[in-house]
Amino acid sequence: MSYLCPLGQKEPCQMAWSPASPVTGATVTGLTSPTYTLSTDTAPDVNGKQHAITALGGTQTGVESHSVAAPFTITFVKPKVFKALGKANPSTGLINNVPRNVYKIIGRKGMLPLAGQPHQNALFSLSMEVPAGADLADPEEINALCSMFFGALWANADGVATTLRTGIMG
Repeated sequence: MSYLCPLGQKEPCQMAWSPASPVTGATVTGLTSPTYTLSTDTAPDVNGKQHAITALGGTQTGVESHSVAAPFTITFVKPKVFKALGKANPSTGLINNVPRNVYKIIGRKGMLPLAGQPHQNALFSLSMEVPAGADLADPEEINALCSMFFGALWANADGVATTLRTGIMG
């Protein structure tokens, strides 16, 4: 599949955000071998790709897949307009204002705040701000940051979940 490429990337571009289904969940207390079946969904905006979690695997007692009342989705959003690096100051050689291209990954999960109450949506939003021009001048550093960041989240998913439940980071 080919589509318009971000600045500096050669055609044809490849669809980079295309999570394989099912997704194997990270290790979290109370879930045994969790998997999540993704179905393509319509994102709220044209610059996003969204998937709904339509089936669960492993043992996830009390967990519900996507529904209208309790959504379970993951959305990747790219900038509507990519920003380019400006020109350097002719006197100093420095670029005074380096714009950033902002990407987001948004997870939504409907959950009960109290038995008998309507579902409320939990929202996880990850914002990734990349200096314009780094995609060409220093792509290895983008790769390294993604590797470290997502590796740390993967390795510490249970600790994050515990902190979200207890408020304790210790």
